[in-house]
Amino acid sequence: MSFALGAALLAVATALACALPGVFVVLRGNSMVVDGISHAVFPGIVVGYALTSDLESPWLILGAAVAGLLVATGSEWLSRTGLLSGDAPQGLIFPALFAVGVILVSGQFSNVHLDTHVVLVGDLNLASFEHLVLGGRDFGPTYMYLMLAMLLLNVAFLAVNHRRLKVSTFDPEFAELIGIRTRRLNLTLMFLVSLTVTAAFHAAGAILVIALVVVPAATAYLFSDRLPQLIFRTLVIALIGAVAGFQVAYQLDAATSAAMATFYGLIFAVVLAATRLARQRKIRAGKL
Repeated sequence: MSFALGAALLAVATALACALPGVFVVLRGNSMVVDGISHAVFPGIVVGYALTSDLESPWLILGAAVAGLLVATGSEWLSRTGLLSGDAPQGLIFPALFAVGVILVSGQFSNVHLDTHVVLVGDLNLASFEHLVLGGRDFGPTYMYLMLAMLLLNVAFLAVNHRRLKVSTFDPEFAELIGIRTRRLNLTLMFLVSLTVTAAFHAAGAILVIALVVVPAATAYLFSDRLPQLIFRTLVIALIGAVAGFQVAYQLDAATSAAMATFYGLIFAVVLAATRLARQRKIRAGKL
């Protein structure tokens, strides 16, 4: 498999894996929590490396995901106190955790290849260099299979919990009445998001991964009125943005993850303008 094709497939796998849980993140209004999680996994990765001395260790991914989950649980706890409201809890927790990660890298682990620029925006091209070769055949980037595994895990979770997620998202009070443990379900979803963000960290970094999780679902939400429709359109937008973003980056010799995020932004702007125009036409026609 050529390097270009492998990088393109990795971009698609990463985009789909991030976009799928992003549907419920957007519907539940937890988009800023993803921002906190994406920054919190950085110190988790550093601490995981300190314990394992191996940047490829699966324990490192799990530890980083737990660090990301701390943002969700900590924010929820601070909100329950009634002393803080809105996004203030996230604004308190994730900058502190990210700063701890930066201090650890710059002070104790300066010899580790965790460049702060790559931490922020990722490097999908660099993540594509190591290929899986079996029997003399090149099966593409090894990292791609990690993201495919993450995609399958997200699909399995959403398939098993589809009904409970749907009810608890649109009517949490009714969900509690029929016995759905909404708090535990939400924490499980946030842990899955933390795993996804951690897995995508090398490709998209702490900032651009937010675009991969939130923007496709937010775009599809503008012109979808049913959940299956929203999920399908989210995945289509994620796929289009990944392929187009990779092509733009390939032609301009630019960062793939940045090109993907930019293209997602353009898609959102076009859809937003189109939906507003359609709404205005309906108002003028007396249909609204």
